[in-house]
Amino acid sequence: MKKESKETAVLLIDCPDHKGLVHAVCDFVLTNNGNIINLGQHVDRTDNHFFMRIEWEVDDFTIPSDKIGEFFDTLIAKKYHMQWSLHFGARKPRMAIFVSKYAHCIHDILSRYESNEWDIEIPLIISNHDKFESLADRHKIPFYHFPITKENKANQEAKEIALLKKHKIDFIILARYMQILSSQLIDSFPMKIINIHHSSLPAFAGANPYKAAYLRGVKFMGATAHYVTEELDEGPIIGQDVVKISHRDSINDMKRKGKDIEKIVLANAIWSHLNHKILIYKNKTVVFD
Repeated sequence: MKKESKETAVLLIDCPDHKGLVHAVCDFVLTNNGNIINLGQHVDRTDNHFFMRIEWEVDDFTIPSDKIGEFFDTLIAKKYHMQWSLHFGARKPRMAIFVSKYAHCIHDILSRYESNEWDIEIPLIISNHDKFESLADRHKIPFYHFPITKENKANQEAKEIALLKKHKIDFIILARYMQILSSQLIDSFPMKIINIHHSSLPAFAGANPYKAAYLRGVKFMGATAHYVTEELDEGPIIGQDVVKISHRDSINDMKRKGKDIEKIVLANAIWSHLNHKILIYKNKTVVFD
């Protein structure tokens, strides 16, 4: 049977800007019989720093897949002091979901997973509540319940880390997981944990931010997806978006719109991560189209 698509490789690169970088990388691919199918590059003029994403077909590539990184590092990367990572399209990423009691994000994720919109594996769902155990069962995904208290948090997270390592998890999605992660979990998956939260409401703290925003008469609301770091909600931002609010919107309307924008922003962030479209530099991201 003929394959529907050819195998691809993606190189993500960043380094100090120099003349000839695009030519050097493209020449490496083309000289070795690679067919470039996607190319993006950006220069941060403030820091004089170069970013690049290149994707090419590797079916007829003259360098074996397990040697591409070694050859690239020796021939190109060291010369230009590049930071780089290599990814192959044939490998399905393994994603874990952490969730608490909010349903909108996990339902959206599982819908996209079930419809094969995302070519991924979800080996497990972890929660500090048992609310979504039946949902996980319907999707035939193992569900693990880890109740979290101040006293047992460290021990429970150690068990979670062991479970994640056992299942060879590549990255984690916090689908409205209402717990602050400790450094031991964050350090086990650096820049591989994605969180979603409402933005545009930072001035409205407390137990009922939507009511406070409604009483203030806000005119827009939004959501932010970002990588998790030890600084709460201060990690590199992957994506943001907003939705308009008018005087006609009730508090329930605002909650509905807020959930909708959270689902979309989180889904787009997952898509960018899955397709290796994100480069992290300092505490910012370059997200290629």
